[in-house]
Amino acid sequence: MTHEADLQQLIDSVVAPDEAFETCAWGRLDTLTKPPRSLGRLEELAARMSVIQQDIRPVATPMAIVLMAGDHGVVVEGVSPYPQDVTWQMVANFSAGGAAINQLAGHVGAQLVLVDIGVAADVSHIVGVRHAKVRAGTANMAVGPAMTREEAAEAILVGIRVARELADSGVKLIGTGEMGIGNTTAAAALTAAFAGAKPASVVGRGTGLDDAGVLHKAGVIDRALALNHVQTLDPLGVLAAVGGLEIAGLAGVFIGAAVSGVACVSDGFISGAALLAATRICPLCSAFAFPSHRSVEPGHAKVLEVLGLTAVLELDMRLGEGTGAALAMSVIDAACKVMSGMATFDGAGVSDRED
Repeated sequence: MTHEADLQQLIDSVVAPDEAFETCAWGRLDTLTKPPRSLGRLEELAARMSVIQQDIRPVATPMAIVLMAGDHGVVVEGVSPYPQDVTWQMVANFSAGGAAINQLAGHVGAQLVLVDIGVAADVSHIVGVRHAKVRAGTANMAVGPAMTREEAAEAILVGIRVARELADSGVKLIGTGEMGIGNTTAAAALTAAFAGAKPASVVGRGTGLDDAGVLHKAGVIDRALALNHVQTLDPLGVLAAVGGLEIAGLAGVFIGAAVSGVACVSDGFISGAALLAATRICPLCSAFAFPSHRSVEPGHAKVLEVLGLTAVLELDMRLGEGTGAALAMSVIDAACKVMSGMATFDGAGVSDRED
């Protein structure tokens, strides 16, 4: 059986949560010792977690963040001011605990799972990394497909396996993060393809491009989209043509979370593009997804618009790594604790509103 056939079997197994349970969720929230809906979006988050878990006392812990790392052949086009070696060097930094995500994952109590799914360099000597390399970086999308359909399906399956293993171990909330020099180019290409948007409207500065660099990056994406005839491709074909290995892996994490019935949190633009790809490949996985924050990368606003989802936070962040996901997971955890731990008016002997 091919990787693509295996993937389709798993997609077919996804069951959306019973949305009718939302009535039960709000029934509990509206009897807690507070004015109705006074905790605003915190209550909305709790209700969504309640529906996903089909439980009026939802929980968000234990939590884990999956950080996928992969390289991009398109960097030879000059789309990033940083050299490709930064990808493997940052993997080493994650392993050593020196990156922003290490601090934030530790702060919120989330396990950090590092996965090499497509780093161009050999990182087998770095401890604490799950080695699941599909290939050593993608090909240059500006001269041909970034990867084959089978490679894209294989990368998705890697993410699905990681998510299912975490769910089987008891994890209740999975966050997503990434590392890969050149991946904002892939994210912008995917967003343009899936949203039918002009590349210039979804391309940002990434890791620090100047105005000329942004224009050049948009031109490279224009060329890649035209050369690969993305308008004629199905979602998996689009992902293979102009995506990235770590993006495909994260799409798999979202699908794997849905297969296991577990909530999953996207990070910023790259992770958001992975969620967009995942929902095109497996539409039901959107019922399990929470966007963490709204990145300042212009393409992320388009991603959220197309997904029809509202981010938990807006902090002008654009780092990636899962940093926004970690912070939003803390808020979702707080929402669950409020819903699960608060007393009702009857239970606390507190007078409710008069009719």
